[in-house]
Amino acid sequence: EWVRQNFLLYLIHVKQYPASLLAVEKKITITTVTKRFDIVLYKNSVPYILIECKEMNVPLTEAVLKQVLQYNTIINANYLVVTNGNHCVAFKRTETSFELVNELPAN
Repeated sequence: EWVRQNFLLYLIHVKQYPASLLAVEKKITITTVTKRFDIVLYKNSVPYILIECKEMNVPLTEAVLKQVLQYNTIINANYLVVTNGNHCVAFKRTETSFELVNELPAN
């Protein structure tokens, strides 16, 4: 929860996104399984950034990346972020895949 709350503050105060554009812990269904994403930031009413937050002691592994990619098959965001509070990795959609980015866009 600490990681999620702090990333929300970062999006609102540093990146200047209005809180009204953020959805937190909403259910999604992947095939027949119900999951919950951590944060989705909307832009023009469309999912723009999908953020998966892990506890600080959880390493950002390939499994975490696969999880956010799986969620994105439903959400279809342009940016993906995985963070554990200590480390943060972000990706931007390209024509054929996702590429690593150094910083998320500001509002």
